[in-house]
Amino acid sequence: MLRSPGARRVVYALAVLVAVVVGGTIAFHEWLHETWVQSIYRTMVTISLAGLDTVPRNDEARVVSIVLVLAGITIFAYIATVLVEGIAGGVFTGAIAERRRQREIERLSDHYIICGYGRVGRRIAAEFRDEGVSFVVLDFSPDAIAAAREANVLYVEGTGTEDEDLREAGLKRARGLVASSDSDADNLYITLSARNARPELLIVARASDEDAAKKLLLAGADRVVQPYSTAGKEMAKLVLRPQVAAFLDIVSTSGGPDLLFEEIEVKETCAEAGKTIRDIRIRERTGAMIVALRKHDGSFDATPQPDASLDVGDVMIAAGAPDELRRLEELFAPAEALA
Repeated sequence: MLRSPGARRVVYALAVLVAVVVGGTIAFHEWLHETWVQSIYRTMVTISLAGLDTVPRNDEARVVSIVLVLAGITIFAYIATVLVEGIAGGVFTGAIAERRRQREIERLSDHYIICGYGRVGRRIAAEFRDEGVSFVVLDFSPDAIAAAREANVLYVEGTGTEDEDLREAGLKRARGLVASSDSDADNLYITLSARNARPELLIVARASDEDAAKKLLLAGADRVVQPYSTAGKEMAKLVLRPQVAAFLDIVSTSGGPDLLFEEIEVKETCAEAGKTIRDIRIRERTGAMIVALRKHDGSFDATPQPDASLDVGDVMIAAGAPDELRRLEELFAPAEALA
């Protein structure tokens, strides 16, 4: 697909040049009764302004030669103008950069797609970048595209409501998608399109109110976030329960590196699967704490006891320092990963 106007103009000029060559070859063949090879040779020599091999024998051929000379001058001057404008305006260097960006996106796998690079989308991208997570931004706004270029973020210029744009962003290879557009309607279409293409994909969507949140859940979103509602609740907590809010801020990832949270799934090939927290001695061996447990049936155990069994498919919500969480991940790593 030729998105650059300069590249399209060069293609058009080349198409006209081919048409002129074909027309001149046919004309010389008919009026001079030369072979096809001689006719195309005479045409190329004439158009390229290199001079005539021989003077045409009749007026018709001379007229064709004059037309070909004028066409050659016009076409080559036009192409030269386009090339100069393209180089001066960075069109061709921009095309090279765009192709490089497309190749980088094509190489991505197990990444996330952020549909909407407004204030919310940019904050999500910053969090992903801090976590070292690969992601692609999908937006059509000139301001958003300019911000993505400035931040050196991989992006696709388009809207997530179009299936082609989602494919270009690597939807088939993506790990998850965030519908963070300012429009509830766009987020709804994005969710429907992504869920239809990838039934198992993790989708988190943004909603402006409860009604939009219900529709997004019906459309297939796994989780829905209402920024305005969330902001209101947080502000209320700061006023009503300031010490609780301060504690949550300290233990959150944004509060510092001393205490982080991580989720770890118990795989079938894990040697510790089926054992209890007491049997594994998680606290003694890793230093991390299991603060919650999501069972494989979807239920949550918010206060797991030492006798709680860690079965295949369960997801542990663990808290600890980075080294402690790393040791816990290694403890529950699949057997083939350890090998």
